[in-house]
Order: sequence, then structure tokens, then C-alpha cells
Amino acid sequence: MNYKYSKSKCILVIGDIMLDHYIYGDCNRISPEAPVPVVEVKTESHTLGGAGNVVENLNAFGCSVEMVSVVGDDYNASLIFSKLAECNVAGNGVLTDSDRCTTIKTRVLATNHQLLRLDREITKPIADEIESELLKIVKSIIHLYHIVLLSDYNKGLLTEKLLNGIFEICKAKGIKSIVDPKGVDFSKYRGVSVIKPNKKEASAATGITITDAASLEQACIKIKEITNCDDVVITMSEEGIALYTDNGLSIIPTKAIDVVDVTGAGDTVLASLGLALAAGKTLQQSCDFANHAAAVVVSKVGSATATLQEINEKFQNN
Repeated sequence: MNYKYSKSKCILVIGDIMLDHYIYGDCNRISPEAPVPVVEVKTESHTLGGAGNVVENLNAFGCSVEMVSVVGDDYNASLIFSKLAECNVAGNGVLTDSDRCTTIKTRVLATNHQLLRLDREITKPIADEIESELLKIVKSIIHLYHIVLLSDYNKGLLTEKLLNGIFEICKAKGIKSIVDPKGVDFSKYRGVSVIKPNKKEASAATGITITDAASLEQACIKIKEITNCDDVVITMSEEGIALYTDNGLSIIPTKAIDVVDVTGAGDTVLASLGLALAAGKTLQQSCDFANHAAAVVVSKVGSATATLQEINEKFQNN
């Protein structure tokens, strides 16, 4: 195994960016005020979440990346821009919307156990003027990128109008697009090149219970009918990755050996697919690379990333 990809590949990520906030502490007593644990805070940390995790994965691969998204006019937005800068992302495509807050998920952990999660977000669709401004940005910079990755966390950014506009721009320039979808209505992704749901999402969107290869293929065919996409990729956790292309189904067995934490694995698959397809690899080759990358990530704790060196070293005898 020896994956080598040019670091000159330029990838545009469009999606719901958020901040993951972790509070670590010790818990040794129950509050006298209410039957709840008391956590003595020791440390805190912030990382990019949502579509931002896709950016971090691409940065780990050495890609040139830009982000298109929306944040609020608040302190958490400044933390996001700082984290983007650490990933060598200018963030010129990230708009500030004073009518929204920056999405942040705060997790409280004690002795490696998550006790609580607090979410601060506004999930209503973005305003028409924000949609128009984002489409102007995408249209003005699209020629700089080899591929477009869309990461939908259903936080209001990727409206049907915005998606339709992005797909039209991509097709006009001959640029492939890949979407990691959310929700049960996949019709809003009509026009995307490749759609990458997980097994549960694929089943919910098609109404088909996936139990074997036959039902899996039926779900892929229905997704292709709904979205008019070129290809369908379905991640299936320990069952591997399924791809439906050229009217045929293939299943790549999982490469995961030591599964510690599957958090963020879908973001890694999206980033890996994007890099490999941008490099001119076939969908089969790209899914194989994504499978290996995800195997490295799930062996780590939290929303982790993998480098090409780590992937090659882990599977050097393959």
C-alpha cells in the first residue's frame, strides 16, 4: 500500500461549519442543590466540527482548501476563523450573518465519559440575500478548484435553492461535486455528481430496508432516480463501503482493525473521496482509499484525521 497524491489539489468545501467545545474535568460528588454530578473543570479545547472536520481532514492530506459557509456575528465565529487559519484556509467564503449564532456543541467529560452535551444553534434556512451572496462567491472562485465537497448537517445553510445553484455552476465548469446528505428528502440534491449517505440515511430516504445485496442495490437505484446523480456511495460501518456506478453494485469490505471511536468517520470518507477523485482516480479506487483512511481515523478517539503517511504505514503489507 503506497498512496501518493499531489498536494497541489485544490478542493472547495461548502457546508455547515461548527465549533466542537470540550470541557474536561473530574467528577467526585453530587451537587447538594439537585441530584446532578459536579464537574471540577480542568481543561477546555475547541476544534472545528461539521463541515469544518472535512476541512481538517483535507488539510491533514496536504490539500489546498477553501471553505464556503455561514457563521454568526459572535465570539465563537472568531474561534472558527482562527481554527480555519490553522488549517491554512483563508475563510473568505465564510459569511457573517448577524441574524444567526455560530453553531457550537459543548461536551462535558469526566474520566473519559461524556456527561452532557449543550448545543447552541439556529437551524432555520438562511435568508435569500445570504443565498445570493454565497452563490456569487462560488461562481467567482469555482475555476480555482478541482472538486466541490458539500457537507450537510441540516443547520440551514444548504437550502434547495443554494444547492441547485451550486450544481448548475459545477456542471457549467465541468467540476465534479460530492454531497454527504442529511435528512430523508434527497430530491434537493438533484444534480449532484456523487451522493454519499450512510446505510441508515439511505434506507430512510428510499423507504427500503437494507438487509442484503439485493435491497442495497434497490436503494442505490432509487437514490440515483431521486437525485439524477452519476454515482452512489453508501458507507456501511463494519460492512464496508458500497458503490453503485455504471449500473452495477460493488462492495468494498471494511479495512478497520481496531475500532475505538467512529466519530467523524463520515467526514474522513468525504474528504478522502474528494482527494482521490480530484486526482483522477476511479470511483472504485477512491472508495478503497477512503476505506483505508477511515480505518485509521476510527482507531483514534474523537473527530480525528489521518495523514497519507499514517495510512501507508498502517497498511504497508497490503
